[in-house]
Amino acid sequence: MRLEDINVRDPFILTHEGKYYLYGTRAIHTWTQEIKEGYGFDVYESDDLVEWYGPVSVFENYDTFWGDFQFWAPEVHKYNGKFYMLATFTDRNFYRGTAILVCDTPNGKFKEHSDGAVTPKDWDCLDGTLYVEDGTPYMVFCHEWCQIKNGEVCAVELSRDLKQPQGEPFTLFRATDADAWIRAVEKDCYVTDGPFLMNIDGELICLWSSFGEYGYVEAIARSSNGKIGGAWSVDKELLFEKNGGHGMTFEDLNGGLNFVYHTPNETPFERPCVCKITKELLKRKLK
Repeated sequence: MRLEDINVRDPFILTHEGKYYLYGTRAIHTWTQEIKEGYGFDVYESDDLVEWYGPVSVFENYDTFWGDFQFWAPEVHKYNGKFYMLATFTDRNFYRGTAILVCDTPNGKFKEHSDGAVTPKDWDCLDGTLYVEDGTPYMVFCHEWCQIKNGEVCAVELSRDLKQPQGEPFTLFRATDADAWIRAVEKDCYVTDGPFLMNIDGELICLWSSFGEYGYVEAIARSSNGKIGGAWSVDKELLFEKNGGHGMTFEDLNGGLNFVYHTPNETPFERPCVCKITKELLKRKLK
């Protein structure tokens, strides 16, 4: 199959040992509220980013799992010789949060690694991503607008084994820091979504999504000192401004940089889209 045949949102592509592995939210189940046996995550594999094979299930809901519904935004990172999936789950009796799963291979059955969500237990959170700075792992995630109105992108240090948080979370930036272009989804409510961090020649940027004049968008925030604890600012222009986002970057097998995102932002029509991107574009502050 080709990308236009794959119905996922929140796409994430891992390049590993000559292959590409595509993960994402099963779009058909994105907004359903009832408990479903079909909640889970798949992987699609490709040798060339054109032809894809799958889906192969890598995680499925089961009776004793703490998440009830809305399994979202799986990312898979290789860390210390294993593959760790950061994914969002909702417990209808408590809150939504990001947990960490583990597997020995990128296409095997992932199992629980963290003790429930790594994000704060009394926060509604989603879209955790892994970033390692000077050997210290961090989870960067969104504190949801539906709980605090002005959504935030936050970070928390993780233990070296990625099982639990170390210390308290801290805020990188808030949705309304993007005052040049952001639009409310409800009265005085502003979204932060899908953060992804990358260090480009010492400059630390965060790709993230929200809503602008033309719908779902992809934006860039930047640290003042190239560190996760720096002062963050949001570019005044958008990377992608119309009905698409929740993107990330990855290197292809030739060392080229690529950007993958989903478009349109309408269920059940979402499809992953891959395009070339340059470090020069990402390093240039969009004024």
